[in-house]
Amino acid sequence: MPSSPQPASRPGRVLDPVRRAVTDLGRLVLPVSCGGCGALDVPLCAACAELLLAAPLRREGAAPRLDRMDGRAPLPVWAPAECVGPVRELIVAWKDGGRVDLSRPLADALTRAARGLAPALGACGGEAAGLLVVPAPSSASARWRRGEDLVGGLGTAVAQALVSQLPGTRACPALRRRWGALDQAGLGARGRGANLAGRLRVPRSIAGGLEGRPVLLVDDVLTTGATLAACEQALGAERAVVVGALVVAATPPPGRRSVGTGT
Repeated sequence: MPSSPQPASRPGRVLDPVRRAVTDLGRLVLPVSCGGCGALDVPLCAACAELLLAAPLRREGAAPRLDRMDGRAPLPVWAPAECVGPVRELIVAWKDGGRVDLSRPLADALTRAARGLAPALGACGGEAAGLLVVPAPSSASARWRRGEDLVGGLGTAVAQALVSQLPGTRACPALRRRWGALDQAGLGARGRGANLAGRLRVPRSIAGGLEGRPVLLVDDVLTTGATLAACEQALGAERAVVVGALVVAATPPPGRRSVGTGT
């Protein structure tokens, strides 16, 4: 009988104590501002928070790297928001601006979306077999720069939100990046696909328990779909069944990407 995937450990909260202490000290000196619009005195204002509270919609149609060559439909990907305007700004601030104070509101938005998707995920086998919530893996350099595994934290929050509706759901950090995989930020569609091709792996300690298990992938932003496609491929090689993905926001089709961005 295959061994069960190891439960997720809590993401490391502090990878660089000195840098984190400096960041915290800076927040005592500088005023707090909304990560989305810059409004003072709040980490996330009500108007920007409202943009994350819409019902999750299917977004995979605008992600070319999710297209399959065997005629099957693309992997379903749900997101409550589009990655434009204030939503884009707050995600950039969270990932690259040291705004870890935005982790909680972003996790709250994603868990709200996850609860709405619970019936659909259960129908895909998540109720009977025990759903595994697998975060897209970050590079080691990105984790060091950000001070913690941000997407891993989202995955843990989603699993905790779903377990009451889908018993047996657990977070499972099943994917690792091999050496040589760069951060996807700044790469185009072709570059994103090439960057992760063959560079995601499943540790042996986890691989044995993935066969036949339904998996929900979690990530922050859907852009070209290259990251999620690579995740699905690596998990599929271990006979896991990826039933879909949930992200905070999705980049809209090219013709609408300038809406609300000021560019």
